[in-house]
Amino acid sequence: MPALDDRTLRVMTYNLRGLRQEVDALVAVVRAVGPDVLAVQEPPRGPLGRRRLRAFAARTGLRVAVGGGGARTTALLVAPHRAVRDARALRLPWRFGLTRRGVSTARVDGVRVAVVHLGLRADERARHVDLLVRRLVAAQAGGSPVLVAGDLNERPGGPSWLALHGVGDGLQDAAVAGGDERPTYPADAPRLRIDAVLADRRLAVQAARVPDEAAVGVASDHRPLVVDLALPGRSRG
Repeated sequence: MPALDDRTLRVMTYNLRGLRQEVDALVAVVRAVGPDVLAVQEPPRGPLGRRRLRAFAARTGLRVAVGGGGARTTALLVAPHRAVRDARALRLPWRFGLTRRGVSTARVDGVRVAVVHLGLRADERARHVDLLVRRLVAAQAGGSPVLVAGDLNERPGGPSWLALHGVGDGLQDAAVAGGDERPTYPADAPRLRIDAVLADRRLAVQAARVPDEAAVGVASDHRPLVVDLALPGRSRG
């Protein structure tokens, strides 16, 4: 995909499956896209997880803004030329027997980005989305456009999608606005659209794409979603 200028933010959401599959293929997919923001689900965990994530980021030309600790099932990677502020991890409420989950969040060039990996159980998703919605509304009240990127483990029209769509003046489904609503899971024969970028309406969607080159089918069990967003207040001079 062609390089962008600083008036456009390229956001890519991708489940890396813990870097357990074809890491070289994952690197190739990400480098071909050239994202400004890579919203990661299932980053590598364990004693060497953070080191492996940093190495992956370096290979893709990105840096780790949030990773490890309370971020748990998420991470946020950002291009070096993008300004990052207030980067932090948010631990989500946990119940015994379920996966410990978190949210990676930061302001990237003034946009409050939240990376999510919602659970398989509807009741857990509802609890976590309720907390996230309250945080996003507060961010909007502070003047920041917001976007949510990640693996929702739910089809469009489900309760989590509807709750997130209702944030503030409404978050738009960037895949729909950008003209590519193809499914993202499973990667080798996708049937379900469970990966999403939901963007503040102040962020005009310029394009959306689900990459489908050969490497995508073997790199992970998800296909990524790539969205180009126009940043507000950035004129062409």
